[in-house]
Amino acid sequence: MTDDTLVPPGLPRIAVLGAGHTGPVIARVAIAAGHPVSIAASGDPDRISLITSVLAPGAQPRWAADAVADADIVILAIPLHRFPAFDSDLVAGRLVVDTMNYWPPTDGVQKMFEDRRYGSSEIVQRRLTGSTVVKTLNHIGYHELEEDRRSPGSPDRRALGVAGDDPGAVKLVAELIERIGYDTVRLDNLEAGRLFQPGGPVFGAPLSRTAFELALVTDAQ
Repeated sequence: MTDDTLVPPGLPRIAVLGAGHTGPVIARVAIAAGHPVSIAASGDPDRISLITSVLAPGAQPRWAADAVADADIVILAIPLHRFPAFDSDLVAGRLVVDTMNYWPPTDGVQKMFEDRRYGSSEIVQRRLTGSTVVKTLNHIGYHELEEDRRSPGSPDRRALGVAGDDPGAVKLVAELIERIGYDTVRLDNLEAGRLFQPGGPVFGAPLSRTAFELALVTDAQ
């Protein structure tokens, strides 16, 4: 992908797949930043219309295929244990933000994610062969995502990492993260996203950009 194919007129359209804890929060902060947002669960959008109106007012509940069809960024916010059954064709040709974590105490042992040669988002990318995967939003709690937003230049503005193999995709996603209220630290390959995983040096840590970068460098030494 190139920047020209990724950047639409106006702000990118967001499709959030997942209406549990994380999805509605992501929808809310994206809407607050001015993005048009659709949200979808695994079935009929009427089933999530009430929860959407309460938890993500302004988001449009839609069938997943319809939400993805006109989205510029698809945010995958489903429970990780459901990913093995996820239809990869649904997001073929799309930029997908992977917000999931592999946490066996919560999800149980998932055979797909037990291959220690790869980080969890690398495994997601290997499954979603027709998509471009970017890793972010997995290392901040959904309950913090709304509360910790700050304006650009704020001394206590928190940083989030954005990792991916496609520079244009990383740029577009980083701009989204910055608009919703965070500084970004961009990593130029999806493999580096392992640093964002549970047990990694920045997982769950409210760090400034400088401290975030330092934590990554220190861990690599």
